[in-house]
Amino acid sequence: MTDYVKRYAEKYPKLSFDAPADRVLRMTFDRPETYNSICAETHTQMTDIWIDIDRDEDFNSIIVTGRGKAFSAGGDFSLIENMIGNPTEIMKTWKEAKDLVYNIINCNKVIISAINGPAAGAGLVVAILADISIAGKRAKIVDGHPRLGVAAGDCAAIIWPLLCGMAKAKYYLLTCKPITGEVADDIGLVSMCVEDDVLEQTSIDIATEMATASQSATRWTKYSLNNWLRQAGPIFDASTALEMLGFMSEDVKEGVLSHREKRAPKFNPNCPI
Repeated sequence: MTDYVKRYAEKYPKLSFDAPADRVLRMTFDRPETYNSICAETHTQMTDIWIDIDRDEDFNSIIVTGRGKAFSAGGDFSLIENMIGNPTEIMKTWKEAKDLVYNIINCNKVIISAINGPAAGAGLVVAILADISIAGKRAKIVDGHPRLGVAAGDCAAIIWPLLCGMAKAKYYLLTCKPITGEVADDIGLVSMCVEDDVLEQTSIDIATEMATASQSATRWTKYSLNNWLRQAGPIFDASTALEMLGFMSEDVKEGVLSHREKRAPKFNPNCPI
């Protein structure tokens, strides 16, 4: 185990780490029994880690993937249910959700996501905000916020229209329909789609290439391109605040219950706005 892998493993025990190549760090969502869902502690750790990664001089690129059959199913029910009607938890999660997105945008390292299965919620934030996103054919990308009864927050409002256009963004974000790796590639939501059995090696090859490239040129290019996202900050801030407001509504209670009961939700058809 390299020194930097050991350092991250000790500080961020809810995530797993290894070094698949020289000057490359790989971070793995590691709760395969729950499709790598994210608990409150994991959410905090995956928010804070990008500041350390940005400042770390021991490696130049990072791969993010999931253990087993999923990339990450997003926030688990305990995290969501603890937020419902709880202003303190909502405010805490709102700050973390904002920090997660801005910390990824501002991280100087090249981030490569290897999307090896279902990706949703906070896990999806990392998957599609990555500088280079690689989906396996069995990937299933879905932003299910409206199905849960809250607005599509996270990074959806700033990144989806930029990647796949407003028409596709509205269709998939409003209907919450899942997208395969191949479709995600076709509409431009990910950088590429590859066969599942070469996904890991493809991510390592690209991470190695980025780790040995001119770091100043690479990082300044990333910084410049990410100004498209920075200038959309007010859009992101509004969408995330509206998502959090939804956790004070009756709809989210029905959304969670319907998920637990594995049935279609029955939302109140009347709305004052």
